[in-house]
Amino acid sequence: MSRSPSFSVKSELSPKLDPESLQQWVVAFCIIRFDLEQGQLIEECYPPGCLTQDEELEVAFSSFPDSVSQHQNRSSIHDCIFFFRFRRRGSSQIDASLTEMTEIDKKLTPKSPSVKVLRRSKSNNNSNDSRYMYGYVFNRQRHDERLKRGGEQKSVVILSHSPYSSVFRPLLQIMGPLYFDIGRKALEHIAAYVSMWPSPVPGKLMELPIGNAALKVNLPPAHSLPSENGMLFEESASSMAPFLPNNQSVPQGLFHDSDLFGIFRGLLLQLWVLWELLLIGEPMLIIAPTPPQCSEAVAGLVSLVAPLLCSVDFRPYFTIHDPEFAHLNSLQEGDTFPPMMLGVTNLFFLKSLRNMPHVISVGSPAPNTNRLPLATRSSTGRISRIPEGFGFQQLSLKKFSPSNLLNAVKLRRDGPLCLMTEHKEAIWSTYSATTKPDTSILNRLIDAGMSPRVEESMSVVNNEILRRHFLELTTNFLAPFGPYFRTRTPSEGSSPFVDPPPLIPFNADEFLGSLSARGPGKFVSKRMRSNWLDLYRRFLEGPNFTPWFQRRRAVAEQEQHRLWRQARMKTDIQQLISKMSELEIVDSFNAIERHILEEIQLDQSGRASTDSGATCQKLKGDLQAVFNVLPKDMQQLLLFNPQRAALLKGAPEHPKLPGRPLIQVGVVSSTSPR
Repeated sequence: MSRSPSFSVKSELSPKLDPESLQQWVVAFCIIRFDLEQGQLIEECYPPGCLTQDEELEVAFSSFPDSVSQHQNRSSIHDCIFFFRFRRRGSSQIDASLTEMTEIDKKLTPKSPSVKVLRRSKSNNNSNDSRYMYGYVFNRQRHDERLKRGGEQKSVVILSHSPYSSVFRPLLQIMGPLYFDIGRKALEHIAAYVSMWPSPVPGKLMELPIGNAALKVNLPPAHSLPSENGMLFEESASSMAPFLPNNQSVPQGLFHDSDLFGIFRGLLLQLWVLWELLLIGEPMLIIAPTPPQCSEAVAGLVSLVAPLLCSVDFRPYFTIHDPEFAHLNSLQEGDTFPPMMLGVTNLFFLKSLRNMPHVISVGSPAPNTNRLPLATRSSTGRISRIPEGFGFQQLSLKKFSPSNLLNAVKLRRDGPLCLMTEHKEAIWSTYSATTKPDTSILNRLIDAGMSPRVEESMSVVNNEILRRHFLELTTNFLAPFGPYFRTRTPSEGSSPFVDPPPLIPFNADEFLGSLSARGPGKFVSKRMRSNWLDLYRRFLEGPNFTPWFQRRRAVAEQEQHRLWRQARMKTDIQQLISKMSELEIVDSFNAIERHILEEIQLDQSGRASTDSGATCQKLKGDLQAVFNVLPKDMQQLLLFNPQRAALLKGAPEHPKLPGRPLIQVGVVSSTSPR
């Protein structure tokens, strides 16, 4: 039974493609077929020319499940949705075809597709502006004894710079089956509808029409989006620690829709260890039987550290064909792995990356059902899974028993290679966690039984319980950094025209010393062991701290700039300068003039705010008011500057201040008496 939104194609009502608008959401739509003799073939890339040859190869290899991970499935049709992420290398070809897209759109006819046979080029085109791309995959495996090797595989892929899983997963539920019904024409219609969507607004609930349906989705907030995605959004200071949002339905980080409870159901007691490992940026290998499970696990872990900006290189579905695998495979014992989180299904990684310090095994082999329960993912993106042997009583909350102890010892002794013979959920790591599992949270989780419909709704509840706890934990962990983002407004009676004071400078040693003396706060100290300071030290040294801290500082500085600019708009200049000395008045004149020039420069560069015109007029009036109370000889000296004279000439006049002479601005020649 499918709960996916229905979609019908009516060519006479189909909108026209807007190429530039499409690029705000989607880089390309791809159709990829697995050929037994030639390998992965791109049948369609729409628009063409937007990927390099190496990127096409990378997308093609990442768009199919490993045969090893799918060997147990012999059903007639098997659909699955998963996603991957890869590092995009700079190329001049990336935007070359933007202007040609409308013409290409008209050429999408039912003729036989031009198939590309992919080969890796020898040149490795790295550039400084590398960024990541996300691929969202609808894969269909069809079993048919009449075909060579008994079946075929094909994938529908949406490529985007943005980690909007809440958008592209439900979109694939429409686009995937539609493509297999009507062919390439589905690309034309879906692309046209997507190009009509409004610009993405991070952190907001958006309604995105698609045919006769609409996707209501929450986009992740701006502070969680990596800056290398090529798009800059305004960030609010309200996203800063140390307080929690009131509305929990609003996402606070990436992959807010991931099924955290469903995928880690057998490892719930270990979630606090995994939270720490990701917080400090430790390399992790996450292995699962299927691409949907490993990509869901990686997404779930990334969501654990919200609202922290995750700067670890996470790969929801990683294959041996990724260009970076060769480097990882060459690392010897004792070499340091880069801060990466790899989601894999191929058991070969257990041998090739045997020195990976942390290995996590999740999920359960899919039973031989007629079709993956793809339709049980709602429009919010959640998936309901009920693998065998996943009863709530088996959630790692078992009481102590000799058999459990022996099993744990045997699991540790055998190591991750025991997964080669039998899949089991476990963690292999020598890391000793500082944070204690919160059993009160685990006791609140609901046992939904084995009913699929009840299971899905209860999973939603359990996910909210877990996500809120870890949001609170991360927020309180980051709270001691709050003073370094604290903004200050002009004090009463002081001039808002002077430069605002700088934010408190940060020094790691001083921070740790001060934190050691005062403690991390009641919430954190209650949940962590006595070595909690070591966790802060490792966080400062890890890959997540500096990008997050610098970004929060930049947001705080912008907020402080906004507050002081707002104060200048509200200042009564007459009242302010009536209390100033002559030197302070001269300083105010120079400061106001500088602020006017900054507003003009912003306006000329196209970066001005909506109230820039009103601000400029207010500042010009203030400049005139200050100029009027300056000594006459100083006025004449200032007017020798033509740019300054033009600013004053266009300024509105102010009434005369009591006790001070009012001097009107006129044209002053160089021979005027002084």
